[in-house]
Amino acid sequence: MTEPSGETAPEAPEDVAPTEDVREDVRQGAAEPEEPGTAEESATGEEPPAAEESTPAEEPTAAQETAASEESDEPAADDAAEASEKPGAADASRESADTEPAETASETSEASEEPAADGDAVAKAADAPEVSDAQAELAAQRELRAKIEARKAEKEGPLASGAKLSGTAADLLAAVRAVEGGAASGSAFYEAPEPAPRRPTPEAAPAMTVRPPVPAQASAPAPGTTAAVREALAKGGAPEALAGQVAAALGEGAAQALLDDPWQLLAVPGVRPEQADGFARALLGAACGPDDPRRTVALTVWLLERAALQGHTALEIDTVRAGLAGQAVPDPGSAVEEAVSAGAVLVFQEEETAEEEPEEDEESPEAAEAAAEEPASPVLLGLDRYALAEESLADGLARLVKTATADTWEGSELERAAGAHGLVLHTGGEASRAEPVALAAAARERGLRTLVAVHADGGRRALGPAGTDAVTVAALLSGAAGPGRDEEGAFALDLLVVLDAPQLDVESAAMLVESLPDGCRLVLSGDPGVLGAPGAGQVFGDVLAARVCPRIASRVPDPGPLGELVSGIGAGELNQVEAPGKEIVIVPVRDAGEAVHRTVQLVADSVPRAIGVPAEQTQVVTVGHGGSAGTRALNTALKQRLNPGPGRFGGYDPGDRVAYAPVPGRTVTGTVLSADAEGLRLRCDDEELLVPKERVESALRHGWALTAHQAAGLRWPAVVVVLPGDAAGGLSRPWVYTAFGRAERHLSVVHGVDQALPRAVAEGVAPERTTRLRPLLETLLAVPEE
Repeated sequence: MTEPSGETAPEAPEDVAPTEDVREDVRQGAAEPEEPGTAEESATGEEPPAAEESTPAEEPTAAQETAASEESDEPAADDAAEASEKPGAADASRESADTEPAETASETSEASEEPAADGDAVAKAADAPEVSDAQAELAAQRELRAKIEARKAEKEGPLASGAKLSGTAADLLAAVRAVEGGAASGSAFYEAPEPAPRRPTPEAAPAMTVRPPVPAQASAPAPGTTAAVREALAKGGAPEALAGQVAAALGEGAAQALLDDPWQLLAVPGVRPEQADGFARALLGAACGPDDPRRTVALTVWLLERAALQGHTALEIDTVRAGLAGQAVPDPGSAVEEAVSAGAVLVFQEEETAEEEPEEDEESPEAAEAAAEEPASPVLLGLDRYALAEESLADGLARLVKTATADTWEGSELERAAGAHGLVLHTGGEASRAEPVALAAAARERGLRTLVAVHADGGRRALGPAGTDAVTVAALLSGAAGPGRDEEGAFALDLLVVLDAPQLDVESAAMLVESLPDGCRLVLSGDPGVLGAPGAGQVFGDVLAARVCPRIASRVPDPGPLGELVSGIGAGELNQVEAPGKEIVIVPVRDAGEAVHRTVQLVADSVPRAIGVPAEQTQVVTVGHGGSAGTRALNTALKQRLNPGPGRFGGYDPGDRVAYAPVPGRTVTGTVLSADAEGLRLRCDDEELLVPKERVESALRHGWALTAHQAAGLRWPAVVVVLPGDAAGGLSRPWVYTAFGRAERHLSVVHGVDQALPRAVAEGVAPERTTRLRPLLETLLAVPEE
């Protein structure tokens, strides 16, 4: 049974050359330090070709300037007005009046070869009874300049068209044009100095070579956006309480997106297809149907998002078609094709690395028949965020393997492997965590920049004194802890040791590896028997299966009766273990009601009295959130006994134990301190956190009871595992191994599943996750056969 982990933040786009839209935005922003013009001026986006191509050595003629002004309505006049306002503009205008008409007269009278380059020639032409072409052009130019002066008197400020700029704005415009013309790269543009800001702003961070980390919490949508979404939801009869979540999921244009495509409501976690269908019928009426392309595309994406909550980064195409058929889609095959053509999902088929094939005339009938019977690699569908993360992770791991310089390190087997390779895997139980920590200490003595990262703060405490220098993966990626980054955005590290590696989802792992510099060594350490990452992917398992780097298995056993019990579970055996110090206690129950009652009794009375572990250091672990003995029911009963109160702060009171998910897939435990207008304030380990009031309902739960997925990577002095009768279907060997392994000193098992527990340990294999990382690694780091 896999615990839902919710959605993660989309990747930020990578640095690319500026697109046309970006270039236009920069042109408009180049004149920002000047006073802005009118709305009519800012609506004009293009510059007249003559003004853009002009240089001091070759000014456009008056006829060309007039024609360009007529084509683009007013930009040319505005540009000239802008030029007249700049220092030295008056002198430039006088020079232009002396030179441009002369050049024009010379060009128009080229056939008669009579130059009109000085003022006398112009005056003589003015006395003539007939108006010449030169005089007409002079008159047109004077009229144009008179209009410019009148326009200047009416309003101030140039149009942000970008023509005839000076200073920093001109430098920016030149950089943009250089990129457009191919004379410079997009990166050269970003190195240009920025225009002086109109208000103080923080200095921009240096260019990064990695995607930005997922923010600790999503920024609240604008009030206007939420109000517009609320109106759109009301039109379709949907609960207005969803407005904040819809605005956060769909962005600034959420209201219009819903009106155009009501099935976009499925982007909100928890919304079911039948609810989105009802919303669409209320908005569209008879215009919508089960085969509406908008519906089929949204359902395809929804199926893949649900699969990601269960750990899959992709699904086989037949599985997606079956899921669409279950949602009454008339033609699932066409629906998948529509989703692929729309770019909503990606299609993959991994290439098989076949050995050299014999010539057709030499191929035997038996070989041909065997080749025909061999199944082809499945066609997979996936979302771009997970596809890009897996490909980026595979490239990053291959880069570390190929750029590390082999060295000879004396010491343990793990130290020797880390010295000779850029990527090393280390497996073992809780006691084996001391080995990679010792490796990090030895590397520091060698003068290497070294860091140890863990999954959760509880993992740091379990390391003892060595944990003071460790950081969590989340804090490392966010920049809240760990070393700084160099000018290229890479961590200043020579060796990174990651404990609890099975808890790495593919997106976090990709960001972590992308942040490591060339030549850095990476050691991934963990217990392969525990439940996998709460997010999409199975990074540690895929790298282990790919066999592309050294794998060091620890020989250090977990001590005591608890270590013996957990080790047997990992081997598929639920052994009877002697526990003279009451390290393990089995409490049989008949039904879920009795399970809840005995759990509360154990936490509040028996364990503190008999074992000496107080209630605040005892953790309850159960199979799921729902059910008669799930986390909701258990937390309600435990709160009533341990911290009764009305729940006046959104269902919580000061002193309540809580589980907070700052980002989907990562859970931290803490205690409620207080509440104010901003939200709930928590104490999580040594840190105080604020949960905004709009996120309390979605990101916070009571935390006396957790699921095994939430508890992974954490340990407590005493643990009570609750196994009610209706939980038998959710048991597996990894689940039991993880839940029982959370206890340091004492484990109580509230046992109501009879023979389902030993059967789950012997036979219950966790469902396989569909991922692409293993074949990607095998392709990039394939070892040629001798």
